[in-house]
Amino acid sequence: MSEALQALENLPIRDDLRGRSPYGAPMIDVPITLNVNENTHPMPDEVVEAIGAEIGKVAHRLNRYPDREFVELRQELAEFLGHGLTADNVWAANGSNEVLQQLFQVFGGPGRSVMSFVPTYSMYPLLADGTNTEFIAGERAADFTLTAESAVAQVIKHRPHIVVLCSPNNPTGTALEKEVIERVYSAVEELDGILIVDEAYAEFAQDPEQTALTLLPGRDRLVVSRTMSKAFAFAGVRLGYFAAHPAIADAVRLVRLPYHLSSVTQATALAALRHRTQLLANVEDIKDARNRIVTRLRELGLKPAESDSNFVFFSGLQDEKEAWEYLLADGILVRDNGIAGHLRVTAGTQEETTAFLQSLENYLVSTGAYLPASDH
Repeated sequence: MSEALQALENLPIRDDLRGRSPYGAPMIDVPITLNVNENTHPMPDEVVEAIGAEIGKVAHRLNRYPDREFVELRQELAEFLGHGLTADNVWAANGSNEVLQQLFQVFGGPGRSVMSFVPTYSMYPLLADGTNTEFIAGERAADFTLTAESAVAQVIKHRPHIVVLCSPNNPTGTALEKEVIERVYSAVEELDGILIVDEAYAEFAQDPEQTALTLLPGRDRLVVSRTMSKAFAFAGVRLGYFAAHPAIADAVRLVRLPYHLSSVTQATALAALRHRTQLLANVEDIKDARNRIVTRLRELGLKPAESDSNFVFFSGLQDEKEAWEYLLADGILVRDNGIAGHLRVTAGTQEETTAFLQSLENYLVSTGAYLPASDH
């Protein structure tokens, strides 16, 4: 055991946290990073200038606490979401992870449980650990899909207090039909629970009308979580939010830290939302790159999942770790989620996409897994 690990073990931490590992994707300095589903397109200059101007306005007031209710930001987020939502329906925090953490704090906790269907976002069990909430790992089919019948049966069997449906799902990229969400909601409501639909990648969906936002009317126990990290190219700002019945926002106020969104965060997010046309202009290019990856991977004999996100999850590799190392040696970092035969790659710029596809083809040729057309 290393000295650092021994020092950690010597601390009087909670017993249920001993032996746990923190969340973390590899942070390696390489030319092309396609492993954490960032929007790799650069921020437009005019948006950078607008953000700087907004921060300049609040800089003179940084000796004062920020607006605790961030009313202006909630109004802008509600306008962006549409669907008849108002500021009362919206809540925000430092990234969608904090949004989820607050929800777990208020609806989970000792003696309560949260259920999601693995493989899915790896932060869910870590957030459960941090809030002393039992995590129940539901099952997906062999192809990682999830039917309404299977999901409902598992919810009824385990009776969780919170259910999280990730749609589009991370790491598979697949979206859920609204029927699945509707039927799971009915089961959760019967159990006096809460359903969270995590839509971090909603802007990249092939059919945006499949959003769970359309299901909010009349469903007081439904929460739809979103983020500005992906489509808005705002990963470094940390701004996540949810839409739900106003009572859900009132509930998380019971556990939120005082003044949890800084004045700088609020100003930056407001500037971005007011320039959303420019920021979201790259979404279609990212979707094109994603579709291009799917098409080419099939031509290479691999098996990409249908993706509604800004990444592609694919199988067919004999040794995913070897493939990961080959790409890394080429200066391209993708994600190994620990699922045999699979890797996940973010859809970056067209240039990054070309570099990834060429490197992967070179790897497959070098291992004899793919024979170029000219060699047939």
